Amino acid sequence: MHDDLGARLRALRQRHRLSQRELARRTGVANASISQIEAGKLNPTVSMLKRVLDGIPVSLSEFFSDDLDAAERVFFRAAELTEIADGGVSYRQVGGNLRERAIQLLRERYEPGAGTGRHALRHDGEECGLILSGRLRVTVGEREQLLGPGDAYYFRSNQPHTFHNPGSDACELVSACTPPTF
Repeated sequence: MHDDLGARLRALRQRHRLSQRELARRTGVANASISQIEAGKLNPTVSMLKRVLDGIPVSLSEFFSDDLDAAERVFFRAAELTEIADGGVSYRQVGGNLRERAIQLLRERYEPGAGTGRHALRHDGEECGLILSGRLRVTVGEREQLLGPGDAYYFRSNQPHTFHNPGSDACELVSACTPPTF
């Protein structure tokens, strides 16, 4: 998917009439990194991609959305969930374009050792999640907790936060973010 991700980023950047240098300046992500992402040579972490997209600005949800949901849909089959991540982390979103929506619902999967990256995420709103299987280390500000099946989290997402699976099994959870700014 990262070749498609690179082409998608390049097209979005060009549509907003931004050079790679300007996008790098806005985000603090190196110009060379943006170039490598666009060329399909670097698969960015979730936090790096979020930082790059914040410089445009566009949410991860909008970035990966393939359909504009012109007709308001009610039901979604498992295969119709929109993938909005790449690599060892999978975010399967209910619905495509959430521009006029109030909540974002995700089925998340973190492979062993995978996480959101070195840089903490921050965005407007609140988020919560419920661990279905495996273990997930959740860090919010200075607080950190290793969560297992049945455990949950809930916090204001303008606080710096990261997620990491330190275990040897995949971690699956269901999460929600309101408004859908992630």
